[in-house]
Amino acid sequence: MTTERAGGAAGTPREWIAAALRRERTRAGLSLSELAKRAGIAKSTLSQLEAATGNPGIETVWALAVALGVPFSALTETLSEPPVTVVRAGEGPVMHAERSAYAGKLLSAGPSGVRRDIYHGAMEPGPARESDPHNPGTVEHLVVSTGRLLAGPRGGAVELFPGDYMSYRGDVPHAYEALTPGTSFVLIMQHV
Repeated sequence: MTTERAGGAAGTPREWIAAALRRERTRAGLSLSELAKRAGIAKSTLSQLEAATGNPGIETVWALAVALGVPFSALTETLSEPPVTVVRAGEGPVMHAERSAYAGKLLSAGPSGVRRDIYHGAMEPGPARESDPHNPGTVEHLVVSTGRLLAGPRGGAVELFPGDYMSYRGDVPHAYEALTPGTSFVLIMQHV
């Protein structure tokens, strides 16, 4: 499973976690043995995770994040934020719990100090909703609930289907256009 990322930075959740673990362990100046000890996991398990051959559960990643003193999202998202991110339904970094029938998909981690407004949008086919740029640093996040939606920055709109996620800069001209009747979506506006 891969997720589309701007600039060709595709990969599997294992690869993202492996790269993040190596990066954060190096920043913290910890050896494999020391980090494994602090997280309460086997050194061989950590070695496999850093080699992208292990299959970590939420609890393991959480323990490593705590041991490294970083947010959970620092180990599960790609290093750089692309200008447009699309996570199709059924794709993305899904983490499964080790002790329960739970799966979670991190679509976007919110940086500290960020305000977010959440809207539920409903549209019918017709003229697109053209939006002028918002305040500098604004990012918009969309999850389509029903129908089909064409959305994104002017000149870079993407067709989205139910369950698809997209993020893009809201401080540039952008638009939303319903392609089928009964289109609905969740819009989160992140303001810095």
